[in-house]
Amino acid sequence: MHTFLWGTATASYQIEGAANEDGRVPSIWDTFSHEPGRTRDGHTGDVACDHYHRWPEDVALMKELGVNAYRFSVAWPRVMGGPAGLDFYERLVDALLDAGITPTPTLFHWDLPQELQDLGGWLNRDTAHRFADYAAQVAARLADRVSTWITLNEPFAHTIEGHALGVHAPGQALMLDSLPVAHHQLLAHGLAVPALRAAGAEQVWITQNCSPAWAATPADQAAADAYSTLHNWLFNDPVLLGRYPDLSAFGVEPDFVRDGDLEIISAPIDGLGINYYNPTLLGSPTGDGLPFDLLEITGYPTTSFGWPVVPDGLRELLVSFKDRYGAALPPVYITENGCSSDEPLDDQDRVAFLEGHLTALDQARAEGVDVRGYFVWSLLDNFEWAEGYHQRFGLVHVDFETQRRTPKASYHWFRKYLADR
Repeated sequence: MHTFLWGTATASYQIEGAANEDGRVPSIWDTFSHEPGRTRDGHTGDVACDHYHRWPEDVALMKELGVNAYRFSVAWPRVMGGPAGLDFYERLVDALLDAGITPTPTLFHWDLPQELQDLGGWLNRDTAHRFADYAAQVAARLADRVSTWITLNEPFAHTIEGHALGVHAPGQALMLDSLPVAHHQLLAHGLAVPALRAAGAEQVWITQNCSPAWAATPADQAAADAYSTLHNWLFNDPVLLGRYPDLSAFGVEPDFVRDGDLEIISAPIDGLGINYYNPTLLGSPTGDGLPFDLLEITGYPTTSFGWPVVPDGLRELLVSFKDRYGAALPPVYITENGCSSDEPLDDQDRVAFLEGHLTALDQARAEGVDVRGYFVWSLLDNFEWAEGYHQRFGLVHVDFETQRRTPKASYHWFRKYLADR
């Protein structure tokens, strides 16, 4: 019988700080966040939560919380910068194991080394091979203690936000010309799977952010289907089925796919990480070249980010994956779920969010979806990408002036929830 993983999640650039220490080389987020106008109030991740120095306190917070897993990301720029980078993750992994917490590292959470971006980044097919080399290097050091590895975080979001719309690093606004970025990330995942296994990895996952696509009216169903193709199936079909979905609604052919690529991308995996935040409402297109229009979901409470709170969307999403993929769907892990709240400490809105989504998770399992883990986003308030320090997702409040950590009401609620389970 497998042990259900209850955890929290973070990402390197969002919490570590120490941007120029121990040989770390610049990432695309260092470059992007230092360009005027790219992030809210010009915030950067130079210091963030200073986790690079304060990690023992953060591990202690997780131990007190009662989680049995921690999803963090390894910073490729630290590893590229020399041995001190892997020394840091080795200390972190050992401390987690001592605390009874399963380390669950993600190898890429958007902080591509700038020197690879200068060579074309994810538009350059060679980056996929560089990623596989990096994955092998990290696993060679840690796979004797780390059994579960996640290759990529949210290739959809990194493609769309960073390369299609330009609101995230590296700030490219290529629209549908960004599709090679999606393919090269998936190729990187596929190349990394055997590299990780060769180094001793027992489990390899990929983490995808997914969203139920709702049609505003029955006449908008084609728009919703097109959106689901782009958001969900474009990134999961190649991994799970070894083929791309029909992209004709977008007027594109995946001509960047070479012979053998899909066999590489569909290497068997041991788990699918799904990040869920909210559904997406679609209407028929009105003219920007895409086969859908994004509409606002009303009638639900919203987070401080303005995102609708729809717990049943999680159940709906998971059941849709079971229906689409059947026996091809590996065990599922909710690798991110959480909300931004303006409440500094008494975050009852986050408590309600977690309670609702955990109920939906139980319902999905009752409907036959093999879900084996749930990670709250996030342990700490952190650098929320283009929003800087304005959106707080943490179970633990961080005073970014003093770096003082204070557990919120949601932390205490989740600790009791885990103890009762």
